[in-house]
Amino acid sequence: MNTELLDQLSDALAERVAAIAPIVVAIGGGHRHRSGILWRPDVVVTSEQALPDRSEFTVRRGGSEIGAKLAGRDPGSNVAVLRLERALNGTPPDAATMPRVGALALLVGADRSGNPTGRLGMVHAVGPAWHSMAGGRIDALLSLDASLGADEGGPVLTTGGALLGLSAAGPRRRTLVIPATTIERVMEPLLKEGHIARGWLGVALQAVAVPEKLREAAGREAGMMVVSLAAGAPAEQAGVLPGDIILEVDGVHAGRARGVAAAFGPERIGQPVALKLLRAGEVRLVTVTVAARP
Repeated sequence: MNTELLDQLSDALAERVAAIAPIVVAIGGGHRHRSGILWRPDVVVTSEQALPDRSEFTVRRGGSEIGAKLAGRDPGSNVAVLRLERALNGTPPDAATMPRVGALALLVGADRSGNPTGRLGMVHAVGPAWHSMAGGRIDALLSLDASLGADEGGPVLTTGGALLGLSAAGPRRRTLVIPATTIERVMEPLLKEGHIARGWLGVALQAVAVPEKLREAAGREAGMMVVSLAAGAPAEQAGVLPGDIILEVDGVHAGRARGVAAAFGPERIGQPVALKLLRAGEVRLVTVTVAARP
């Protein structure tokens, strides 16, 4: 193996970390710190799931400290936004195009004092837009072969220094990247409203198989059973009952809870939605008016 090439790669990666250091911060609050990105001079973004349930934080960069307040958080997209007490210098690099599987990615975080840390990972998988279990739309699937600790919420870069997004711990110890486009899309609503409005029916669902003798009538082999209803929620008001099996939502097969949640974006609030149900062996159609999630 050519040691000269390895040294060049090592030096290049170290330079990338040094170049991104001005926008990498440590967020203090609670028992441990986590990392974040200085997205605007007075705005820091980070992984929502890594942020404790509080409203005031400290932000450290290069050993200096500044106060920050929670501006908004969205579990759906896993983005939280903090507003700084005063502006800092620093601008994120340009957004990257989608990398290929096998490409290298640089994960940058911050130690407790706000000095940069680094990890090197490989792009494990890429894919189209997807919906999280909390109903948020993520503009692209990008997972990395790397682990995360306190650096969760920091920037992820290509080896060329372009910004892929922020790092987030996914299921089964996977590391995901929340794309820069998703962050930009949810940032303004979070800064203005503190949350992202999403549609809601008020049902808890469980995937079930349709009994074999009812499959011909249902037209489906599986659906989502209503296991509970929120009091006064749209589904309850429309007459949906516990034990109903939702077969379709506006004509689309309801096979997974994530798929059902994907049908209720912000644009559906106040709009009717048609549910095809299986109840006591009979197929029924129920119209529910979507409300904003409390």
